[in-house]
Amino acid sequence: MNSLFKFAFSKRLLIPFCILFVVLSGISRAQEKPPRPILAVSTSQGLQFGAFCTGAIGGTVTVTSGGVRSSTGSIILVSLGYAFTPAMFQVTGNIGTLVTIANGTDVSMTGSNGGSLSLHLESASTGTPFIINTGTAMNVLIGGTLTVGVPGANPPGAYSGTFNVTFIQQ
Repeated sequence: MNSLFKFAFSKRLLIPFCILFVVLSGISRAQEKPPRPILAVSTSQGLQFGAFCTGAIGGTVTVTSGGVRSSTGSIILVSLGYAFTPAMFQVTGNIGTLVTIANGTDVSMTGSNGGSLSLHLESASTGTPFIINTGTAMNVLIGGTLTVGVPGANPPGAYSGTFNVTFIQQ
């Protein structure tokens, strides 16, 4: 009877050990969640439209993300040493991070001598969404279009304002 008791006792210890091994084995093989990427954005160049003259009916001035300037209506583009450039943002994050760009709403640019111009942001040079594909900062260029009214509504001067661009990491 003593040996039969030991045999039954051995079976009881073996079954819980096997179940425990299976449970621990499943936990040790689980894949951990990947770390959330950290996104950093800095502005390295402002959006500038250069110098231009308004005509009788106004129009638009556009600077593309590629740095090309054009106009419509009666706007005359002039070269007086004033630069025209798209806005440039440096985006840094983990390689493979998916980033979506959300441009803010149109904004009003106020003039140093009165008046205001409407600014509409154009698409980014990277498109949206885009994937960070380098371990260094990626340059994201964004152009815009100014809507210019008649000379009385938009007197000559320097126009400035602030716009919002949101970079969303997925």
